[in-house]
Amino acid sequence: MAKKFIDIMDTTFRDGFQSVFGARVLMNDFLPAVSAAKEAGINHFEFGGGARFQSLYFYLNEDAFTMMDKFREAAGKDANLQTLSRGVNTVTLDTGSRELIDMHAKLFAKHGTTTIRNFDALNDVKNLEYSAQRIKHHGLKHEVVVTMMDLPPNCVGAHDAEFYEKCLREILDSGIEFDSVCFKDASGTSSPEKVYRTIKMARRLLGDNVHLRLHTHETAGVSIACYLAALEAGADGIDLAASPVSGGTSQPDILTMLHAVKGKDYDLGGLEVDKILKYEDVLHDCLKDYFMPPEATQVSPLIPFSPMPGGALTANTQMMRDNNILDKFPAVIKAMREVVEKGGYGTSVTPVSQFYFQQAFNNVMFGPWKKIAEGYGKMVLGYFGKTPVTPSADIVELAAKQLNLEPTTAPAIDIADQDETKSIAYTKAILEKEGIEATEENIFIAAACKEKGIAYLKGEGKVMVRKNSDIIKPATKSGSNQFSVTVNGHNYNVEVADGFDNFTLKSITPAKESNQPKDEPKAVSSTGASNEITATMSAGVFKILVNIGDSVKAGQTVVILEAMKMEIPIEAGCDGEVEEILISQGQTVEDGQLLVKLK
Repeated sequence: MAKKFIDIMDTTFRDGFQSVFGARVLMNDFLPAVSAAKEAGINHFEFGGGARFQSLYFYLNEDAFTMMDKFREAAGKDANLQTLSRGVNTVTLDTGSRELIDMHAKLFAKHGTTTIRNFDALNDVKNLEYSAQRIKHHGLKHEVVVTMMDLPPNCVGAHDAEFYEKCLREILDSGIEFDSVCFKDASGTSSPEKVYRTIKMARRLLGDNVHLRLHTHETAGVSIACYLAALEAGADGIDLAASPVSGGTSQPDILTMLHAVKGKDYDLGGLEVDKILKYEDVLHDCLKDYFMPPEATQVSPLIPFSPMPGGALTANTQMMRDNNILDKFPAVIKAMREVVEKGGYGTSVTPVSQFYFQQAFNNVMFGPWKKIAEGYGKMVLGYFGKTPVTPSADIVELAAKQLNLEPTTAPAIDIADQDETKSIAYTKAILEKEGIEATEENIFIAAACKEKGIAYLKGEGKVMVRKNSDIIKPATKSGSNQFSVTVNGHNYNVEVADGFDNFTLKSITPAKESNQPKDEPKAVSSTGASNEITATMSAGVFKILVNIGDSVKAGQTVVILEAMKMEIPIEAGCDGEVEEILISQGQTVEDGQLLVKLK
């Protein structure tokens, strides 16, 4: 009897890159590995969407549409190239209008996509209906999704097999047209037994002819067991990645899964170990200079308590590295548990996972529930759709007060349509003002990426990739056994003593930064009523809203910082006139650093 053929989607070049490198991998560095994967017999790839859209403009100064075109050339015309879309959010953290949702499907079809996997983090089926319609309209295959995770202990009301059956029945009852169904666990926290019961239920409802698959991550350490449970329950496909972007926060490795099914009646995509080994050798060589974040390679037993998806975890830690606040990460992850418990049990997958993390971040940086993150607040108020359970009343009240918004039950897509800033005409006007051609691609880039998209289109984008050759620069010898070493942008003086076959470290001291003025302002604790306006946290300078000589009032926002994809307004503590501006746009500042001085 022939073994059951199991379709394998290789997630290396989307979720793998996102889960390990925060999606920051340059196109020309990885394209040789796509060709190697094709030679290894892989014909189904996840190649774009998700964070591998915005990140190209935010951090790589690359065009996502050009990347998709070149990927199609490398993978071949017959490959099933799949992208990830967030329902009414498409490839952004915010809701999109019907115009933009249609444009997303149209452009992704134009640039080589075969299949779009379409999910809603709240499992609100209303958020899937229009995007599904446009995906099919533009000739693409539609893979509809039910999102999964485990809740923290003692939380009930969602995220069990019965809840997923309710979600799937709502999809079927809605009349949404689809080609396949995926159960997606971005945090990898579901138990194998729950996976088995869920896939078994789905197979019963869908019959034998609908393609059914599971997506999970290794983050909590149970991914292989979950995949085996899914296969036993009747799944037709699973998602795997290739080393070095497999395991840890990513999908399990292709080779590991091939080993796990030895002796079982499953044929994993017709793949052969020797060919996959050659492919992984090429991929290792392509990525050998990329800094491997240690958290990306770890399996965390704490993730089920604070279900942070692998794909969001390293994106957040990379941003924290950028802002020199990575030491706060353990506290933020710990704080996520309460945020999930009070937030209505939306699935921890983008954008909701980002909302959870941003709120946990605010709770750590500013004090518990002192500052409601805009995305989290809008979610509990209903602006992203209906949460699986009702959020905590006290948090809803806080969000309404701080954001000056009333709770709503209106469909998220209708709210977006009423927002002029989410119209094509609005974005066209911005492009015209900036002297940028209003192609459909440029319109979508600007609408999806806002100021950073405009910066890219104007040729002002920045490359923010962490490579070992940049992080640790070659040492320069300043004496017989004395060296100056640069690590993560900081200079150190190192002295060593000669040994028989090695060196012994004698001392290491921070070097004085010769490029910094001696009278550079030092950190102060707060603005208060002072004429010195300081940063409230380590962050990047997003906008400077004043000029030297401007008059400002107490409470007026003078600078907007950006951290964790959030804007942080910095206000004047008193009336005055701007005497000095000690920062520039795009600069990273430290907590308490002097930004603007008044007189």
